[in-house]
Amino acid sequence: MTWRASVLTLFPEMFPGPIGQSLAGRALEAGRWSLDTVQIRDFATDRHRTVDDTPFGGGAGMVLRPDIVDAASASVADDRPRVFLTPRGRPFVQADAMRLSAGPGVVLLCGRYEGVDQRVIDAGGWEEISIGDYVLSGGELAALVLLDACVRLLPGVMGAAESAEEESFSAGLLEYPHYTRPADWQGRLVPEVLLSGHHGAVAAWRRAEAERITRERRPDLWAAYQRNHGSVASRAAAP
Repeated sequence: MTWRASVLTLFPEMFPGPIGQSLAGRALEAGRWSLDTVQIRDFATDRHRTVDDTPFGGGAGMVLRPDIVDAASASVADDRPRVFLTPRGRPFVQADAMRLSAGPGVVLLCGRYEGVDQRVIDAGGWEEISIGDYVLSGGELAALVLLDACVRLLPGVMGAAESAEEESFSAGLLEYPHYTRPADWQGRLVPEVLLSGHHGAVAAWRRAEAERITRERRPDLWAAYQRNHGSVASRAAAP
């Protein structure tokens, strides 16, 4: 079954956007996944095609109406996970990309203005996800990020399956540094172990570097890694 993505948006022309020029774009052309967009405004019922209204309780901005969002959602109703891209959602992590890519696909809702009426989010069982602690003009860019992260994990999209296994976050760690030719560049040398041809030593160095970088740059990830790996992580943290 082809992995299928449906995007509910007021700006369908933003898709596939930049991911159409990448691995995901080639996979889309090859039929490894499919993408369709739903113009939310098509489900407006008045002659002005109004999709939003003022918020109850007052305040600035406008809110997308629940009846219109629900009608748009019903047009692609099936058993795929539903994700609403919103700054207040829980953080999107690699485990989410792996989970979603392993299923039949995803339905994405891109908010605009001040947001979407909460009743339709609750009624539709939408999972609220954020790609970072900042605010964008709408959910479309976040949807593209999520799609790229998922599609690259689909079978046959990446050149080597082991590439995904060694990437940042796959084992709970940031990725180790990479080097290529020339071995001596501006007096900066490639670590000698990488030139040794000793696969076991290379693997140990890469793991140690991944642990060091994670410990230094992402204490939150390192703490989780320590909880999951116990004494191994504790020894790596020792001076």
